[in-house]
Amino acid sequence: MGAEAEHRMSPSPAPAPAPPTPVGRTDGDAPPMVLGLQLSALIDHVARVDWSLLNRIPGDRGGSQQVCIEELNHILAEVNAQILPCRDDLSPIRTIAGGSVANTIRGLSAGFGISTGIIGACGDDSQGVLFVSNMSFSGVDLTRLRTKKGHTAQCACLVDASGNRTMRPCLSSAVKLQANEFKKEDFKGSKWLVVRYARQNMEQILEAIRIAKQEGLSVSLDLASFEMVRDYRTQLIDLLETGNIDLCFANEDEARELLGGELTFDPEEALAFLAKYCKWAVVTLASKGCIAKHGKQVVQVAATGESNAVDATGAGDLFASGFLYGLVKGLALEECCKVGACSGGSVVRALGGEVRPENWQWMYKQMNASGLLLPDLKN
Repeated sequence: MGAEAEHRMSPSPAPAPAPPTPVGRTDGDAPPMVLGLQLSALIDHVARVDWSLLNRIPGDRGGSQQVCIEELNHILAEVNAQILPCRDDLSPIRTIAGGSVANTIRGLSAGFGISTGIIGACGDDSQGVLFVSNMSFSGVDLTRLRTKKGHTAQCACLVDASGNRTMRPCLSSAVKLQANEFKKEDFKGSKWLVVRYARQNMEQILEAIRIAKQEGLSVSLDLASFEMVRDYRTQLIDLLETGNIDLCFANEDEARELLGGELTFDPEEALAFLAKYCKWAVVTLASKGCIAKHGKQVVQVAATGESNAVDATGAGDLFASGFLYGLVKGLALEECCKVGACSGGSVVRALGGEVRPENWQWMYKQMNASGLLLPDLKN
């Protein structure tokens, strides 16, 4: 079922592996197994804030909006003045490399030992330096990341006291990779391309997918946000109808918008809709776990670790890390979902979309207890 099949683990308990020592990769290394398309490198400023601040920022809860650099700096100043303490964090605000695709491939590399790389651009500013440092520390190949003159994208990821990601004001003008900058060599030898749906970047997305399919890669698509699905549903369906999307992830809100935005909807109907176009379809249901379909097989798997949730940022991204790890290792559909539940549960235990070392250890213990194939991490 996956790109590579491996022997299954022994049913006897195995010790949890230690997180890998992050190392950089060189041009001489084999091509990354999984590539992430993140046209603009992104820095997340993740903080817990109270409703008084959230109510002063326009936009839908759970969604995102683009702002100018002055407005973003104003929001960050407000955040620093009104941060809520976080019970298990050294700092109530985290500034780290972010973005859905970056979170997924960093998780694959740092937690699962899968070779990954990123295709995109970053600015020649301090935020770009931070992005490169964070991602390279996690072992992500950055030889396909171009540096350009200008701002690196930034995002203020604001989380309420209950741990729900409520708002994401993002920098509107930032450097990005253009369609004519892709090189065939960027994709050659890799197995998967991870993409996030974004209507404003469709030219680049379509070109990257075109080259990827020519080079024999499978394509994984994340639906980005309920706003993106709601506002550009027709264009999304056009993309699905190309038949070039092999795997699609949608959360509950995105799945609802995919079916027209009704308050009451059947997630299984959304799953069946996606499965018409994709070899694998997954709908994540927050605390209710997930449902997934491959061919005629449909599975439902419970969530893992929700009771200890501190911040839901990155939960879907890390679920994708675990699911893709399962596919790469040739696991059955239900096991892919179970690994995804473990990795998604690991990231919600702390602030931000990057899993802490102690939470990787928690994930390995969950995987081992469930008889799942543990990563082969080489330090």
